[in-house]
Amino acid sequence: MLYKFHEMSRAWMSPWVHGADAMARVLGSKGSWLAQLPGADRMAAAYELFYRIGKDYEKPEFGIRSVLAHGHELPVVELEAAKKPFCRLLRFKRYSDDERVIRDLRDDPKVLIVAPLSGHHATLLRDTARTMLADHKVWITDWIDARMVPVAEGAFHLDDYIAYIQDFIRQIGAEDLHIVSVCQPTVPVLAAVSLLAARGEKTPLSVTLMGGPIDSRQSPTAVNNLATTKPLSWFQRNVIHPVPNNYPGAGRLVYPGFLQHTGFVAMNPGRHARSHWDFYIDLTRGDLEDAEAHRRFYDEYNAVLDMAAEYYLDTIRIVFQQHLLPRGRWEVAGERVQPEAIQHTALLTIEGELDDISGLGQTRAAHDLCRGIAPQRKQHITVDGAGHYGIFSGRRWRDVVYPQVAEFIRRAAHNPH
Repeated sequence: MLYKFHEMSRAWMSPWVHGADAMARVLGSKGSWLAQLPGADRMAAAYELFYRIGKDYEKPEFGIRSVLAHGHELPVVELEAAKKPFCRLLRFKRYSDDERVIRDLRDDPKVLIVAPLSGHHATLLRDTARTMLADHKVWITDWIDARMVPVAEGAFHLDDYIAYIQDFIRQIGAEDLHIVSVCQPTVPVLAAVSLLAARGEKTPLSVTLMGGPIDSRQSPTAVNNLATTKPLSWFQRNVIHPVPNNYPGAGRLVYPGFLQHTGFVAMNPGRHARSHWDFYIDLTRGDLEDAEAHRRFYDEYNAVLDMAAEYYLDTIRIVFQQHLLPRGRWEVAGERVQPEAIQHTALLTIEGELDDISGLGQTRAAHDLCRGIAPQRKQHITVDGAGHYGIFSGRRWRDVVYPQVAEFIRRAAHNPH
């Protein structure tokens, strides 16, 4: 009933929200006589703030149209390389008609960015992908909102997630591939590569794990504590709901995105309140640059998706409650996950000093699990002053983290064993 109530509330608020948008535009337009009224700027700012708090946020576009690569501004085209019921594999393909540039592009390493399926859309990694496109051929997993997947497509478990990653690795070609995974997918990516190695299949040249819960027992955060202080039955009763009839996935059990978003905000309510107040002040002062930066951030942050219930519950149980990966007890479709079987894949782990989602040591734990990888082919980076998002987005990512990631990938490509 909660999901239906949410949809009813959204429908009821819609006229007020859109009315606020209209008033903000009228009162803020230089060509409107209403904009000349005393206090019109403050009223316009208040209406826009109300609109942005109450509006629906659709999935943003990646919007990567061009990139500076090898000294040239090159057009980029977003291509769908593969499609599965719960995920699209996208490629950002760079184009040039200069023979020398084409030769340089051909030699660039292949990178599969595995985006998190933890509430936000893959577009959260837009900056990650755009930055890596300067020196790499880039693919990314674009997870599909579960409410848009008809029930007839079947369930989606954590095992299915791992199978998707393995299929994408095989399709792109493991022999010259590098994987970069951010947050949640660090666990299934490590499992996918471990299973490939144990079967004797080819594995990627390198795997980069960034800010993920490989062993969430290390430096537990508020996210970890919530998962461990409640039994799995509590999550089943309180956060799993059927998709309403107005979506293609009607009847599918999901963990709704709006609940995840509420959890995100609840972690730092004061910070978000200050941000919205600053947005209001910026509008009244005419500081349009800062106001636009606020809009861009919340257009992304407030756009959330539903997760299939079975996948969400699997993750809570396997990763955060039973810690099956670091304990060596995890079986996927009857096969034991053995990170020690990985030998020919270089390993890089990255953590943010101030990460309040995946605490220090949780990602680095992969080094102890991957005992089959030679020490000289392992590397760890702790990013001073970085929170969770700072290790894969923003200035610190571009100026501090990315150069080290690019260098690690180059070394792994030139020294495959």
